[in-house]
Amino acid sequence: MFRKIAALAAPAAVALLLFAAVASAHVTVSPAQSSTGAWETYTLKVPSEKESATVQVDLRIPAGAEFKQYEATPGWEVTVDGNKVSWIAKDGGIQAGQFQRFYFTAKNPDSAGDIAWDAYQHYADGSLVQWSGEAGSESPHSITAIAEASGSADGGHGHGAADMSGSGTMTMDEHQAIVDNEGASTGTSPMLYITLGISLVSFLLAAIALLRGRTE
Repeated sequence: MFRKIAALAAPAAVALLLFAAVASAHVTVSPAQSSTGAWETYTLKVPSEKESATVQVDLRIPAGAEFKQYEATPGWEVTVDGNKVSWIAKDGGIQAGQFQRFYFTAKNPDSAGDIAWDAYQHYADGSLVQWSGEAGSESPHSITAIAEASGSADGGHGHGAADMSGSGTMTMDEHQAIVDNEGASTGTSPMLYITLGISLVSFLLAAIALLRGRTE
């Protein structure tokens, strides 16, 4: 009986694992929440999903936001053209099975609301993946919810941001704070929980049907 239940549950488990793998492979910008007018240090996380290496990433700064500074990344050149910021690999780029984080500072819009980060991932084989779709699409863009800022004594800088205006670089403590903040603010997609729930319900129904069949 256990083997029959396992056989029934296997397809649901495989589907869940595949969904989780795809969901975690998106190009993302974090944090997912910030405040109006804040100078926020954002993290652009780029995984390489193909056998070919990722050699360039273009990011469009949302309307109302202002790109300010970026942290230099070894092996990458950065260019700024209007609202487009590009990270271009000097060497091999991001290989299959790897990901790269890029850090930059932007001033948030003065009005509350959601801002969308459209990203364009270029591979060495000439292919392009456009992360500019709506939530739920195959290639969604990241969304940051900008909330009305409450009064603070930090001069309008985001509490999660590192102010690099003085030296142009970040200390190790500031860098670690950004990584910790990214881990805390990057939530799991609700679709993953929905898929998990469906898989569990399917498994239970299959098990109940099997047990009923044996008793009848």
